[in-house]
Amino acid sequence: MSQIALAPPRSRSTRRVTPAGSRGRQLRVAQVVTRFTAGAGGIALRGAVALDPERYHTTILAAEGGSLLAEAEGAGLDVIRLRHMAGGRGIYPGNDVRGIRELEQHLAAGGFDLVHTHSAKAGALGRIAARRVGVPAVHTFHGFPFHEFQSPATRALLVEIERRLGWITSFFLASGTTVAADAVRLRIASPDRIRAFATVAVDEAIRPRTAESRARARRLVGVPDPAPLIGTVARLDDQKAPHHLVRAVALLNRDDVHAVWVGGGVLRERIEALIDRLGLAGRFHLLGERDDVAAILPAFDVFALPSLYEGLPCALVEAMTCGVPVVATAVNSVSELVVPGETGLLARPGDPRSLAQALAALLDRPGEAARLAGAASLHVATRYRSSDLGAAVSSVYETVLAGRGTGDGR
Repeated sequence: MSQIALAPPRSRSTRRVTPAGSRGRQLRVAQVVTRFTAGAGGIALRGAVALDPERYHTTILAAEGGSLLAEAEGAGLDVIRLRHMAGGRGIYPGNDVRGIRELEQHLAAGGFDLVHTHSAKAGALGRIAARRVGVPAVHTFHGFPFHEFQSPATRALLVEIERRLGWITSFFLASGTTVAADAVRLRIASPDRIRAFATVAVDEAIRPRTAESRARARRLVGVPDPAPLIGTVARLDDQKAPHHLVRAVALLNRDDVHAVWVGGGVLRERIEALIDRLGLAGRFHLLGERDDVAAILPAFDVFALPSLYEGLPCALVEAMTCGVPVVATAVNSVSELVVPGETGLLARPGDPRSLAQALAALLDRPGEAARLAGAASLHVATRYRSSDLGAAVSSVYETVLAGRGTGDGR
């Protein structure tokens, strides 16, 4: 991919730049996302919907099967389902080249003024395609494709690819200040071409839990009171480290504790096998994909997020909004949400024993857990609004379209 990333534009003369203050016509924006699902897809959707519809017309381009595609169409956005946007994080030369060509065709045919990419795969293919058709590109970092648990060679390669992609990016948005700071520190983005935002896509159905909603939620997940319940909402993939949560629950050595994982993914069979091997069958429940997360959250006594890397996780904000005490790993922008001992507890990433210690601290001290949950609810109450995201995105768009955001920056 590093060779593809340096592909020259077909014609620089085709690049369209809207003069500053020129607001006479609606501007066409292509939002390119790998998987249009919760997380990056949710933030992209909320940002697009929050834009002034008289100023911007948004088209979503994403892989087929995304759970939010129908919601985007219902919100009045155009949707193009991509055949060659591979869902995996790896490099697949044949399919990736086809993906770039497919995007080029759509971008050229759509007459877009700006391309906005999200996540690693769509960020690479989308920015290369935008470059080749001469359209300026904005990219949002919802996290990075590299992290400390990769081999040094793999991490170095991925950082270098992101640096080269930065040369053909007009401006960056970053989910959280820590992610933005890392992008500058690693020379992926220059200081004048990146803006952090602290907004996530929270399900509007999330409400502070009550005794009644907790009882209903317990019936939904099939775990009765008074069993202590640890829960999470995330994909079953390597980034989210479900195997670490399974091992942490086993390390608690408490037969009364149950755990719930809401979300599907490629690791389901391996996690099921690990659950059986560690003797947790019947106490560690894999619920798969659910569309009633807002109704399930009140069941949890502790929300756990064991990820190896993150941006600014929507799931944590939703748990805090619901009033569930949280434990998360100390990665990327998570500490902007989880202030240790104030709004939750942080554990070491990649360390199930550290995670187990944090979980045990909240399970054993319900009063302290309640204090942290209350502080967390206040912490997120006035933050993470879609209107703020819309303002941040439109400000960046206007900067780029006025010609003040520049590509080819190093």
